[in-house]
Amino acid sequence: MTLLAIVAALVLEQLRPLSERRALYAPLNRYARFLESQFNDGEHRHGAVAWVVLVSVPVAGLFVLHWWLAAAYPPVALLLGVAVLYLTAGFRQFSHFFTDIHLALRMGELDRARQLLAEWRGRSGERLGSGEVARLAIEEALVASHRHVFAPLVWFVVLGPAGAMLYRLALFLARHWGDSADPEHGAFGQFARQAFHVIDWVPLRLTATAFAIVGDFEDAVFCWRGQAHRWPEEGSGILLASGGGALGVRLGMPIPGEGEPDDRPELGLGDEADADFMQSTIGLLWRSLVLGLLLLALLWVASWVS
Repeated sequence: MTLLAIVAALVLEQLRPLSERRALYAPLNRYARFLESQFNDGEHRHGAVAWVVLVSVPVAGLFVLHWWLAAAYPPVALLLGVAVLYLTAGFRQFSHFFTDIHLALRMGELDRARQLLAEWRGRSGERLGSGEVARLAIEEALVASHRHVFAPLVWFVVLGPAGAMLYRLALFLARHWGDSADPEHGAFGQFARQAFHVIDWVPLRLTATAFAIVGDFEDAVFCWRGQAHRWPEEGSGILLASGGGALGVRLGMPIPGEGEPDDRPELGLGDEADADFMQSTIGLLWRSLVLGLLLLALLWVASWVS
């Protein structure tokens, strides 16, 4: 059932991508702001209570509903799993940016590539060269593929639809409360950051391991062990170091432009990023997904035989 739901959801998303996904987050944004207004007293424990209230109710409810349907109406449980994955996971949540940037660079339309990248990242890119655009696009794709595809699928395997929802809600609150520039979030948002770090710890390393297995394994492991700790954010550093080593491309490094941090150490190794490496990135991501599906298929066959 798990493997079938994953394959069905991914195929459905490729055939009928959800174009108005932002509308799904509008009620969640309002609810998060409401809870913040009620609980944010500038203390860590208040952020913990608000996080538990927002996350535990829908996740627990979905877990119970799926468990009951799996026992009483398995086909309906399958449809529920497909629906939840369709809403929470998939490449189409970010791939249109990456594909359009790749095409623009191939066509020599650097200004358009800069514009698309700025829209994707929310930062100006007027001073970027073609190699820098490609490098940043690859970085965004590696991190986005983990957060929008691989991590939700890992939690779906563990807890079913409730697992995928748990991850996406934790990611949403880590961004909404934990990464907010508003100083009022302070200690209130600290729990959201910590909770997401715990929830993402295992899936993050599984994704980085998949990059290494389907790419250049030795270089990926070397970069992961020797470079990831230099990156300001540990999780992204692991993904970028492993992905850069697996692809044989240099990532990180300072980028000219407004709002770009200076503390960007070099990650990965090999050649400078370009449009060809963007194509290689697409192959790396799809091979990683196929690897995960093959492992699930083997586990299903083993359990069926036993």
